Amino acid sequence: MNKQSNTYTILYSAIMVVVVGAVLALTYMALKPKQDENIANDKRMQILSAVHLTAPDGDYRSVYEKYVAETFVVNVSGDRTEGDAFGVNMAAEEKKPAQERLLPVFVCKLDDGQLKYILPVYGAGLWGPIWGYVALNDDANTVYGAYFSHQGETPGLGAEIAKPEFQAQFEGKELFKDGSFRSIDVMKAGQKPADNADYVNAISGGTVTSKGVESMLKSCLTDYSAFLDKLKTK
Repeated sequence: MNKQSNTYTILYSAIMVVVVGAVLALTYMALKPKQDENIANDKRMQILSAVHLTAPDGDYRSVYEKYVAETFVVNVSGDRTEGDAFGVNMAAEEKKPAQERLLPVFVCKLDDGQLKYILPVYGAGLWGPIWGYVALNDDANTVYGAYFSHQGETPGLGAEIAKPEFQAQFEGKELFKDGSFRSIDVMKAGQKPADNADYVNAISGGTVTSKGVESMLKSCLTDYSAFLDKLKTK
């Protein structure tokens, strides 16, 4: 075949596309299990961070399996339903009508026997999604710990939600006040909620992201309020 012809050029290009495509597909298939495990390990790290647990050697799977005693899914009525708690995509669930949402619950049993209920939250910051996990004591009301992260908030401003100093403010705060669900507000210094809700200080210069955390907590944790009510009666 004439190597200078258009036919040769087209055929050669087509073969190269097929070969390169096949190599990329094989590479993707070979790396996907490792990529999936890294994503799962990062999720385990975030869940465990809400209850102040770490894995110095990076083996979050072992720590997760040791301390997370039970996982299940509830609906907005507070009843258990079918679903894989670890596999639930909170971003997708937030787009559904409330009655159709799957709400994951992770039950952690600490070394002293205390049970903590870890609930995922998902919302929007200034530049993109924000998310996290809130751990409650077995009174189904008091916050034991919290973990928040973000996709692209401004360093030194909104990105401060990922810092321990901001997250530590939530410890000891209560979701229910005077018998009603209030969530937790995020307020500018010197301000207080009008409805007697517990609150933390907003990030200076990060007002939009701070209010995003507040909205995220109210939106997501309200979905769990019926479950928490039932848990308190037990």
